[in-house]
Amino acid sequence: MLDGHFDEWQQLRALARPPRGWIRAIREALGMSAAVLAARLSITASAVTRLEQSEAAGKIQLDTLRRAADALGCDLVYLLVPRRPLDAVVRDRARELAHRHVAAVEQTMRLEDQATGTASELEEQFAQQLLERGGLWRHDADD
Repeated sequence: MLDGHFDEWQQLRALARPPRGWIRAIREALGMSAAVLAARLSITASAVTRLEQSEAAGKIQLDTLRRAADALGCDLVYLLVPRRPLDAVVRDRARELAHRHVAAVEQTMRLEDQATGTASELEEQFAQQLLERGGLWRHDADD
């Protein structure tokens, strides 16, 4: 499953972007001037300053960041690291939807004086059906 691929990347969460951005930090660590980076990118030194500011602000475009990384002799690694295991997110979503569905049915049954009293069992069964059936995220409009 996909979750196994993220284990080694979890530690990257703690690796914060330098305050003035990676481009500037790496450029300065290399001892490279903005003018040299500008020449490598075929842009002006003032454009490098704007590029570094854009990256530091988190507003740089990926293709621009990729070009800058290449000019610095770096590889751009683009990665989304899930906060929680994906299978847990999916199971929790199924349980949430099952709870809503069963709670609505239970309320109707109570009003008709036909309460079942097995809501947790019904929720678990319905959650399992949802997991097997899929489509857990179509209900976002209901949230």
